[in-house]
Amino acid sequence: HLVFSQKLAMSSRNPTAGVCRGEEDVSRVDTAGSGDKNSSYVPPHVTADTDLRKEKKRLGGALVNERNLLRTPSPLLGANWDDDSEAESFRDGRSEEVDRDTRSRAFSWCRDFLSGSWKTLQEADFQISIVSGGLSNLLYLCTLPDHVKCLGEEPHQVLLRIYGAILQGVDSLVLESVMFAILAERRLGPKLYGIFPEGRLEQYLPNTRMRTDQLSDPAISAEIATKLAHFHEMVMPFNKEPKWLFGTINKYMDQVLEINFVRDTHVKKYNKLMKLDLPAELQSLCALLAATPSPVVFCHNDVQEGNILVLEEKDHNSTDHL
Repeated sequence: HLVFSQKLAMSSRNPTAGVCRGEEDVSRVDTAGSGDKNSSYVPPHVTADTDLRKEKKRLGGALVNERNLLRTPSPLLGANWDDDSEAESFRDGRSEEVDRDTRSRAFSWCRDFLSGSWKTLQEADFQISIVSGGLSNLLYLCTLPDHVKCLGEEPHQVLLRIYGAILQGVDSLVLESVMFAILAERRLGPKLYGIFPEGRLEQYLPNTRMRTDQLSDPAISAEIATKLAHFHEMVMPFNKEPKWLFGTINKYMDQVLEINFVRDTHVKKYNKLMKLDLPAELQSLCALLAATPSPVVFCHNDVQEGNILVLEEKDHNSTDHL
């Protein structure tokens, strides 16, 4: 099974010239269904008002599983995983102790939303460990102790996601919540056990993160394409006008044109880049995409190996190969 870090959005049909100064959230895919990860509404990750320097990092993270997107920084280090990756590998649990306030809030959320054995669980028996943490989300694994048995359908362990600094504003919260709930109901994402202003409780899915070399496997590439096609076919209650992409790029461009460097080396590099006439190139790109027919679809906008998780537990009722 593949799990995509949650970076999903409505993609759009025809980015017209008016779109070049818009504010909404969309990207494009061609009619054959191949994705273009140029943009997304980016619920838990990047908003139009986020600081440019912060957004230069690849902030993928919440699970569609998870676009998170997906991605809070991973505690793993290595050539295939960088600290800015949005993918969350749940096996990367840290040993740091959870602070008392977070532990208390997590216990209350699990008790109130999960019911069953969680309802009578004593806080002293409540188990919580850090999975990862960063600007986009803080992730914790909440677990019942071994001596406590489930009374019904309640889960033995859940993933607690607390929204971080990137997910700000009512609009982002609403879009993220609606998207995750719909994906859960349609069995295209993990189950949703609880949702609250500060975050949510999700199904815990043991997994490993995909390696770069695995992308060359034809079977894996085919399954990725198939799963993306399922997302593209979904009808979602999101803005379908192509405004977000160029609206965001134009905001970035305005900031770039106002940058003032002090160091000579930085000034030289900046002046060299400005000789490329980036504003003119942007307008040319806008016109090119406006002339390219493309359907409006719901899509993942950051499909790369760091945002794809391979589930460890095989569902025998599934025809998936991963």
